Amino acid sequence: MSAAQDSVRLSLRLLTTSRLIEREVDALMRARFESSIARFDFLSALDRHGALTLGEVSQYLLVSNGNITQLRTRLSTDGLIETQTDKDDRRVQRVRLTRQGESVFKQMAKAHAACVDALLRDLTQADKQKLAQLLDGAKSSVRRKLTKGGTAP
Repeated sequence: MSAAQDSVRLSLRLLTTSRLIEREVDALMRARFESSIARFDFLSALDRHGALTLGEVSQYLLVSNGNITQLRTRLSTDGLIETQTDKDDRRVQRVRLTRQGESVFKQMAKAHAACVDALLRDLTQADKQKLAQLLDGAKSSVRRKLTKGGTAP
């Protein structure tokens, strides 16, 4: 089998595994929190990085600004995030978690971690660490290729 075929098989396994986990986490978010994995990811970005512009949230989540705007509207309506004007540049709007948003996110994050742990429980700790190391290398490789302007041979 060629190196290219191995790469394709690897990418398909990564995508399949990722989608299986994502599907299960999304089902959990819907059942327990009447939410979605997209809303969880948005809250997670704010929890990790603090107040962000919508463009920054979009970059962290690798989704379009239109999707982020819709999510912001719903999360604001639910009282989980609020918009504030940047103290250094009043033209810039930042979103941040409210106290309610922090509380809800902590519950969601705990449930998320338990769900993913249950899904990956059959892997040993050493296997998880090795897999994380290998995936970090793969992610770095892909990012280097993308910053050089693409992957065409």
